[in-house]
Amino acid sequence: MYGHVEKLAEEIRKGAASVEGVEAKLWQVSETLSEEVLGKMSAPPKSDVPVITPNDLAEADGFVFGFPTRFGMMSAQFKAFLDATGGLWRTQQLAGKPAGIFYSTGSQGGGQETTALTAITQLVHHGMIFVPIGYTFGAGMFEMEQVKGGSPYGAGTYAGDGSRMPSELELAQAFHQGKYIAGITKKLKAAA
Repeated sequence: MYGHVEKLAEEIRKGAASVEGVEAKLWQVSETLSEEVLGKMSAPPKSDVPVITPNDLAEADGFVFGFPTRFGMMSAQFKAFLDATGGLWRTQQLAGKPAGIFYSTGSQGGGQETTALTAITQLVHHGMIFVPIGYTFGAGMFEMEQVKGGSPYGAGTYAGDGSRMPSELELAQAFHQGKYIAGITKKLKAAA
C-alpha cells in the first residue's frame, strides 16, 4: 500500500537480473480494497507495475513472492490472488518451480517469520520448491546495531507507521535474495 514491498521487489529484481541469462519482471496483484477505504488510509496511488494474472505464473521459471503482513499472514490481496490459481494447481503447472518469499511488517513483533511460515503452505499445495535464503547473506544476517527486517526465510523490512522505508541493509538483503534465487532457478532449469 505504501511502497515498502515494491521497493524490496525492485532490489530483488535487480539481484535476479544480475545473474547472466536471467530475465526478471515485476508484477503486482489486484487491489481488493475500495477507493473509499484506500482514501481513508491515505494510501498513495498505485504504481504502474503491471497487474499479474494467475496464468502469467505458468510462464515463469521461478518466483519471489512479496507481500505486506496482516495479522501475521500475507495480505488479503495476495491471498485472493493465490486463491485464483486453482486451475494452475489442477494442472500442476507450478509444480517443481522454485519460489522465495519476502515481506514487510509494521513492527518488529509484527510477524515476519509467521508470514513466511503461513505462506509456505501455498507453495506446498502447488508443489513448488521453497527456497529460503538461510544465512547466505552472511554478516548482514547478524546485524544488531540497527533495525533490520528479514530472516532466513527471506528479505524483509519494517514499515512502522508507513513512513519508514527499507534501509540500505534491508535493500542489500533483498538484492542478495534475488541473485541467490535466480542462480538456483537457472541451475534447476538447466538440469531439466
